Amino acid sequence: MQTDTYWTRFIAVREQSPLVHNITNFVAMNNTANALLAIGASPAMVHSMDEVEDFVAISQALVINIGTLYSEQVAACKLAAVSASAKNIPWVLDPVGAGATPYRRTVASALTRLKPNVIRGNGSEILTLTREQALNGQGRGVDSLHDSNIALDAARQLATEIGSVIAVTGAVDYVTDGEQVMEIHNGHPLMTRVTGLGCSATAIIGAFLAVEPDALLATVAALAVFGVAGEVAAGWAAGPGSLQVALLDALYGLDEVTFKKHVRIIGR
Repeated sequence: MQTDTYWTRFIAVREQSPLVHNITNFVAMNNTANALLAIGASPAMVHSMDEVEDFVAISQALVINIGTLYSEQVAACKLAAVSASAKNIPWVLDPVGAGATPYRRTVASALTRLKPNVIRGNGSEILTLTREQALNGQGRGVDSLHDSNIALDAARQLATEIGSVIAVTGAVDYVTDGEQVMEIHNGHPLMTRVTGLGCSATAIIGAFLAVEPDALLATVAALAVFGVAGEVAAGWAAGPGSLQVALLDALYGLDEVTFKKHVRIIGR
């Protein structure tokens, strides 16, 4: 697929400024909101189960992130996901640290069964969600113990079983609908030194889903934009602290020439 196709989806986000409803974790909330603003989307962090269904109804996409779980949030996530599906509003699941505890595995599994349009996770998180790994998934907190390529077969299986697009992010990002597999070879190792950047990537997928109904295309475009911006930002940054700021600037200022120069996407 031509890089023009991915770039035009980014332009659509900037022009349409979709409202993206996030039920996310406290660690990444500020970064996530700022990343969405930087690409031109409109972020909302609405968590209360008393209003999530109403807020989903006025949003163009929903993002659910289980990084800092608590009981009311879990209930709100389920209400919001069911409401989004009923209203044909696309939603994305980020099963943060899904393999760390039995409680987290149970919640991640329950949300997966609600069939999000996209699931984005690291290798360990995606392995945990597959049937054979459900009781034995591994993870060190939110960190992955598995490279993204190790989880590719599991991602394809999961995509086929639940009808969702699965994105496994790492040194190489893999996106699959169970048949097609797309590889995004962008990003920078320094990005792993800033907390919450995976959460920001998930939210950006939500923004792209709001303007592009093809979930595979939207996910690849979002991760490509995020990865290219990460490379650009790493060239400016002196370390993790300045990278965090530089990434927002890179997302905000990313232009077509820079994107097409850096983007590396392979289909198979």
